[in-house]
Order: sequence, then structure tokens, then C-alpha cells
Amino acid sequence: MDMHCWNRTIRQPRLKRRSLLALCLSALIFLTLPGNGWAASVRLKDIVDIEGVRDNQLIGYGLVVGLEGTGDTLNNSPFTKQSIEAMLERLGVNTRDQSVKTANVAAVMVTANLPSFARVGGRIDVRVSSLGDAKSLSGGTLLVTPLMGADGEVYAVAQGPVAIGGFFASGKAETVSKNTPTTGRIANGAIVERETGFEFSMLKRFKMSLRNPDMTTARRIARTINTYLGNPAAKALDPSTVQVSVPDERSKDLVGFFADIEQLRVTTDAPARVVIDEKNGIIVMGEAVRVDTVAIAQGNLTIRVTETPQVSQPNPLSQTGQTAVVDRTNVQVEDDKDKRLTVLNRGVSLQELVDGLNALGIGPRDMISILQTIKAAGALQAEIKVM
Repeated sequence: MDMHCWNRTIRQPRLKRRSLLALCLSALIFLTLPGNGWAASVRLKDIVDIEGVRDNQLIGYGLVVGLEGTGDTLNNSPFTKQSIEAMLERLGVNTRDQSVKTANVAAVMVTANLPSFARVGGRIDVRVSSLGDAKSLSGGTLLVTPLMGADGEVYAVAQGPVAIGGFFASGKAETVSKNTPTTGRIANGAIVERETGFEFSMLKRFKMSLRNPDMTTARRIARTINTYLGNPAAKALDPSTVQVSVPDERSKDLVGFFADIEQLRVTTDAPARVVIDEKNGIIVMGEAVRVDTVAIAQGNLTIRVTETPQVSQPNPLSQTGQTAVVDRTNVQVEDDKDKRLTVLNRGVSLQELVDGLNALGIGPRDMISILQTIKAAGALQAEIKVM
């Protein structure tokens, strides 16, 4: 009995301490969630690019054969005819000064992106787009096409059947087309023949390029990297560039070093900006947008005039009356008397700004004019960018 009571007196405080600890952990997790006063952090790999680690664009000109009468019209596409003659000559067939009539061939432009660190013998996807007046590339096969970079060197060679996401069919009285049948893709359709020559293992320092340049974000990135490394290896050179020196102890494992760096989390910062697309009536406002004390009233005067003419006829068997058209005009005036003046206090947040404008019962089109007017009055502390 005494032992039982002793166990109860010891376990109860432990249970209380565990409950209190769980409550504190729950509160800490809640406070760190986005939207609870703390800004959300993102990984470095999602906001920066490493200088030299990028794709390279390739382009080439080729022929797609095997089309079912949907290829280029040779009279309208002389480059297709010349390409056919040149290709046949390389294969030992002479068609010069002869009439060539075929609708099964189309001249195309072939484009691709060569990924960073692509090795010789690797395969990449290519995109094929018609250059002439071909109606469809369905069922076609791309012949061997060299793909060149900006320096004029051949980095890959493409060939293979073209897969399109649409179709084209026509008759004497109707034509049916879905999506764009004159463009297609060849999965793994090009073989890499040359590497870019980027020596990753020889880097002693590298630069990070911010996808959204910002001074505050660049400084935060440098501080985060220095805190992780324990020495001032990172330095913000400008709003879009952060330079990092590779520590001597990590120079033998650059892949692991980059993998660790890109997983670091940073809280980004952005300027107060309002982006307006007047053509589509779209408004995007950043979280940092603030408005000084301002009174807003919005109302439209609408006058609607409706004409409903009526026909006036004389009584039956009347000898004196005439049929005539009598005008009937209905005029309606709407002055939005139900609209009210709304006051936005100094330093209101984005949510309060939207709520205040919505309280006036206005749409996106009118909201665009109101935001521009608030900016003209000097009360909108943000940049307005009109697309």
C-alpha cells in the first residue's frame, strides 16, 4: 500500500512535465508555420543558379519524310526542294534540272536544350517545328540533323519518328484540326556528340546568381553560408550575385559541398510591388504593399437609353387613318447612390487594402484605376508595374 502511494506521487509530476513539454513544442511549431508572423524560408537551390551550371540551346535544320500527303508544297517552299536535291545527291541520286513533285516531305527546324554536364553518347529530347506550308507532321520521320550551338559547333545529332499532340484532316467541305499538328517532339531523339567542357572539379570559387535580384536576399544568403561554414567564405557582390570561395577541406568533394550549400534555407525579401495586367484585368500585389491614410469613393453614372418603336394602325374599315410608326424611348439613370466613402488608415496591410476595396463592391477593372489613383496621390507605398 505504501509502495503504491509512493509510485503515484512520483508519476504524476512526470506526466504534468510531459504535457507541458508537448504543449510548448506545439506552440513552437505553430509559430514557425507560414502565415503566423514568421516568413517562410526556401532552399537556396530554388532561388539561385550556379554560374556555369546551365543548359545550352541547340538548333538545326532538317527534313521530315514519310508524311501522308501533308508535307510542303515544293512550288511554295523552294528551300524544301533544294534540300531534297542536296540530300539525294549525297546519296548518289542526281535530280538536278528535273521536276520533283512530292507532298510527303517537310522542311523543319529542330531545337533542343543541352543540359549541363551532358556526356558524349547521352541522349536528349528534341522539338521539331515545320518551316514551310506543311499541314501536319503526323507519321513523319526526321532524317539525320546536326544540332549546333551558338559557337557554330555541332553538339548533337537528331533523328527518329516525330510524335505530335494533334491531328489534321480535311475534305471537300470541311477541315478539322486539333492542337498544332505542325510541331512535335522526339523523346531521346538526339545523341550528344560534344561536351561543353565545363571543369566542375577545378573550381576554387563560384558565383550564385539570384533569379529575383534583391540586395537584402543576397546579403541573407551570404550570411547563411558563412554561418554554416564558420568562416567568411561568401560575399554579396551585387543584388544578383553572391560569390563563394570553396574551403580547402571541401575542395576534394565539390559535389557534396554543393549539395550541402543548396539545401541551406534562406528567408527571401521582395520589394513592395503591384503588377497590373490591364488587358486581362489581373492584379497581383506583394505582401509588403502599404497604403497611407486615404479616403476612397467609387461610383459610376450610367445612362441607358432604350428605343422600342411601336406600330400604330387605324381602326378596321377606316377610310381616313394611316399606319404609322410611333417612337417609344425609355431612359434609365443609375448613379450608384448605394456606394459609400471608404477610409483606409495609415499603414494598412495587403489584406486590409483588399478588404477595403471589396467593401466598395468594385471589380478588378475599377480596382486598377483606383490603385493608379492612390499611387498618383502619393498614398500607395509600392511600385506599380503595368504589363
